[in-house]
Amino acid sequence: MSNETITVIDGDQKDAGWLSIPREIIANKKLIMGLAKNDFRQKFAGSYLGVVWAFVQPVVTVFVYWFVFTKALPVGTSMMRNGIEYPYVIWLLCGLVPWFFFSEVINSGTTALTDYDYLVKKVVFKVSILPAIKEVSSTFVHLFFVGFTLLFCVFYKNYPSVYSLQLVYYFICMVLLSLGIIYATSAITVFFKDMKQVVNIGLQVLIWMTPIMWDISNMKSLNPIIVTILKLNPMFYIVQGYRESLLDKVWFFSHGAMTLYFWIVTLLIFFVGTRIFNKLKVHFADIL
Repeated sequence: MSNETITVIDGDQKDAGWLSIPREIIANKKLIMGLAKNDFRQKFAGSYLGVVWAFVQPVVTVFVYWFVFTKALPVGTSMMRNGIEYPYVIWLLCGLVPWFFFSEVINSGTTALTDYDYLVKKVVFKVSILPAIKEVSSTFVHLFFVGFTLLFCVFYKNYPSVYSLQLVYYFICMVLLSLGIIYATSAITVFFKDMKQVVNIGLQVLIWMTPIMWDISNMKSLNPIIVTILKLNPMFYIVQGYRESLLDKVWFFSHGAMTLYFWIVTLLIFFVGTRIFNKLKVHFADIL
């Protein structure tokens, strides 16, 4: 990326309100796309297989989980949902695909400002688009795995339907949720370097609190209060949404109360995250 391309972006260190960040993302969408492609390539620069590693690691992870939960642990090779039996590998894959995207965005987005500190410090630049670059960069692999999952479903004679179009809706849900989080974590990381480790631990806990490897509807021994607490996790809504779009064939508006709750929480997180970012960004260049 040449200096000429970067310097044409008008920097603005003033706090213009939480809507300023969505406006800046829209106004600079072409630049974000270009930088996201470069970011995606740079992750694996120097390795023999290059970007192939971005796809290999999640595939290996899926089959490791599949082997552990179907061969090593007595969960069986199928999963019963709403009276229908699905191969466990498909059920697992439908839950892991959104999680892979979410965890990748949170991990990479948390270090967005420190990764691009040269842009923050030396060039007049819209620093508010940096977390969005990480989000778009992670989308490339996610789209591949959505296609991979659809092919896997077809292989097991679970064909896509009109309900599959809801994946676009649930993807938008996940984008806004993760964006709100990384605007906060990336800004805090500038001042608190240990934030990356805190985020990693949080994701390790969250993956087991989200019904990805296990089905909350089949856990009859769980206390109803614990079940309610687990459902308050916004990723529960998204993971369930991917499975209902691909397997259960259920419309998102069938869960009116849960949908309303999710959007209230997500918009609140986005508001708080962008507010934190806007308040702290005037100090980024000095600290970095």
